[in-house]
Amino acid sequence: VKPLFWVEAQVEKHSKSRIEITVKARSQFKERSTATNVEIELPVPADATTPNVRTSMGSAAYAPEKDALIWKIRSFPGGKEYMLRAEFRLPSITDEEAAPERKAPIRVKFEIPYFTVSGIQVLLNVPVFFLIF
Repeated sequence: VKPLFWVEAQVEKHSKSRIEITVKARSQFKERSTATNVEIELPVPADATTPNVRTSMGSAAYAPEKDALIWKIRSFPGGKEYMLRAEFRLPSITDEEAAPERKAPIRVKFEIPYFTVSGIQVLLNVPVFFLIF
């Protein structure tokens, strides 16, 4: 079973004072379905500052208390792909050998109304009777 969303992140460090993150999010379900309230939580370094973010859809906000960038997309149709590019400043000078970089997971939250992974559909078929007197 393939995942309903495929999220790829590429991180580039430019010198030791700037980091650039490029994210592609692709929906892998049928076009007739639409995910709502999609929230993608991307981990960023704890010392990241001065976010500069561009998205092809939705909005993104830096959440320093979570060391994360939160990308929100209200409506994400099946078979679509959206992009996010973010740049952060890294003010602290670190010894690269001292602390290995943490690889925190990317978290994806979403809702797809009337959708089951198995494809089972539940139909309500209630007969209606009219009595005429």
